[in-house]
Amino acid sequence: MGEDSNGQRIDNFLVKRLKGVPKSHIYQLLRSGQVRLNSKRVNADRKLQLGDMVRIPPIRMAENGAQAGKKIAASPLISFGILFQDETLLVINKPAGVAVHGGSGVSFGVIEQLRAQYPNWKFLELVHRLDRETSGILFLAKSRASLIELHRQIRAGLMEKRYLTLVKGKWCNSRQSVKLPLNKYVTAAGERRVAVAMDKGGNKVPMAAHTVFTLKKSWQGFSLLEAELKTGRTHQIRVHLAHLGFPIAGDDKYGNFALNKSLARTGSKPRLARMFLHAFAAEVTHPVTGKILRLEAPLTEDLQEFLIGLDIDGGG
Repeated sequence: MGEDSNGQRIDNFLVKRLKGVPKSHIYQLLRSGQVRLNSKRVNADRKLQLGDMVRIPPIRMAENGAQAGKKIAASPLISFGILFQDETLLVINKPAGVAVHGGSGVSFGVIEQLRAQYPNWKFLELVHRLDRETSGILFLAKSRASLIELHRQIRAGLMEKRYLTLVKGKWCNSRQSVKLPLNKYVTAAGERRVAVAMDKGGNKVPMAAHTVFTLKKSWQGFSLLEAELKTGRTHQIRVHLAHLGFPIAGDDKYGNFALNKSLARTGSKPRLARMFLHAFAAEVTHPVTGKILRLEAPLTEDLQEFLIGLDIDGGG
């Protein structure tokens, strides 16, 4: 592996070198262990280091659309709201329903969209991730030095990220710090999930996951919370709240499915057709200038309308 790939995630490394290979196939190669790093299996988020040896299995390229007699439809490009941009950093307001990267049945995520829209940019990588149904602030690095520095800030807990979320139930505490360790697992159907981690004796294990929740407003059956991430584990806010008995409205993985179906139903009340989770504020030290960068993304129109509906009927 060369110096230009030092610090790069192995999935991004493979995507750039296996042009034309669907991302879903690249992730399948990683999950099945066919890609080896220094003769060992490797996860997709593993970062490469100078001197690493990556083994890529022989890959048979599929026939293109013309050869197979199939018409390949072009993916429509999405115009993202830009919150900040300079030569080293890009911050966008990601809409709900768009994955941050391709894979797992998604061929054209945020990163692929932006690379297609700005082909002259020499470098563009995700600094962090948002779930597909989560909207709001998303950071992308336009240089490897910026990516490394922002990752350092995240590891050190120096990047502040705040979310707004609506949960089912009456939240009591004005401010509550939640420290519940999380563990990833795969269901019998092959779906990836996260749960509060326990040892065989039913005790919590020491794998840090820390969220601070602040009550912003409450109704008869719902509560609007601000969630500040102190750590950045997968599905952290969603799993913490579900474990406490306050599932996020519209959460299709950890939520109340009967409630979600009811909220999504069309009728006289505003409907909620997706998960109510929005990254509305962030603060970070600019990776080059060293200045404090504070950013905000207001709630999306659909979420605002749903809250107005709660004000009208009391949220019962």
